[in-house]
Amino acid sequence: MEIIVLGAGVIGVTSAWYLAEAGHRVTVVERQPGPALETSFANGGQVSISHAEPWANPDAPAKILRWLWREEAPLKFRLRWDAAQWVWGVRFLKECLPARTRRNAAAIAALARLSGASLRALRSRTGIEYDQLERGILHVFTEPEDYEAARRKLPALAALGLRLELKSAAECVGLEPALEASRVLIHGGLYCPEDASGDARKFTEALAGLAAQRGVAFRYGTRIEALETRGSRVTGARVTTHRGSEVLGGDAYVVCLGSYSPQLLAPLGERLPIYPVKGYSVTVPAGEGAPTVSLTDEARKLVFSRLGGRLRVAGMAELAGYDLSLDPRRCALILDRVFELFPRAGERTAAECWTGLRPATPGNVPVIGRSRRLENLYLNTGHGTLGWTLACGSARVLADLVDGRRPPIAFPWWS
Repeated sequence: MEIIVLGAGVIGVTSAWYLAEAGHRVTVVERQPGPALETSFANGGQVSISHAEPWANPDAPAKILRWLWREEAPLKFRLRWDAAQWVWGVRFLKECLPARTRRNAAAIAALARLSGASLRALRSRTGIEYDQLERGILHVFTEPEDYEAARRKLPALAALGLRLELKSAAECVGLEPALEASRVLIHGGLYCPEDASGDARKFTEALAGLAAQRGVAFRYGTRIEALETRGSRVTGARVTTHRGSEVLGGDAYVVCLGSYSPQLLAPLGERLPIYPVKGYSVTVPAGEGAPTVSLTDEARKLVFSRLGGRLRVAGMAELAGYDLSLDPRRCALILDRVFELFPRAGERTAAECWTGLRPATPGNVPVIGRSRRLENLYLNTGHGTLGWTLACGSARVLADLVDGRRPPIAFPWWS
């Protein structure tokens, strides 16, 4: 088939790759001048296969109430007169019910395991490089109650097929010696040895290059205005470039537009449960005291990844609509924590700050599958903070669904 993929972030490019591998002719349409220039540009870098617990869990409502008036809070609802935000918030609370949390965690874990295996297979086939490190991820607890909560949840997570190991404070320092200089007391950790890290932007750029060599066409600098339909089918994607307007035709269309997917599909009557969640990252040239094992600071919900000679630290979550303004206070809070944990992490004055929008569903389970209204329209979007982690698995099963094959895992597919 002739397939039009809308979006050239990590989800769109991996979708194009696996569709091309399945024998389809693929065109990728992207408004930016190149791949991975929005949400995939400077994310936290973790390929966190073992991070299956969704944001929406029974502990979340109480935490959010405590965080409401704290500027350093990991998650902030900046309330607006925005019906979509309120509807999303109500759905989020529903997903905090224990049964929903278990269902969502099982779905995320299954997709994450498949995605990790698919990424390793892709690396083996192509030799793709992206500052990857396969040294696991260490979740560090600086609050004793967080460590005890992890201990209680460990059996349920292990039952999902995830390999997790509780570590003492001394064992955490053994895994990552840079923690020995921490000015914050470490109470213990949770180590995920099968997890990894790498630069999502470098991966996406490299994979786009490999896909182009396989015949995938990339239309950069092309704004997607609307999808045109007739009956139950999409007949074309109306786009504009510096040359003017045109309609791109294909046999099938795949929406991989992250937070902007609902805006494109709402006029067609397709309501996606996705809301943008703004996140921040800082990147500093790595100093002698920077960590090399990827870490998660559970108290502040920050992730640390060594990307070659750089240290990437990302976190914070704000529900503030499509606002992309960079708040220097949030960046300063991240940097304060970096140098509390790693006083010799690098040169603070050389830090580069960035912000982007994560396309989050209330239960953190992405929307993958065929449209409920249009038979040749497919969706691969709504991955929240796990887009890099879930990209290869999501793209692989999308290709199966497009070809009418049963995906290799059980999952609540959109269709």
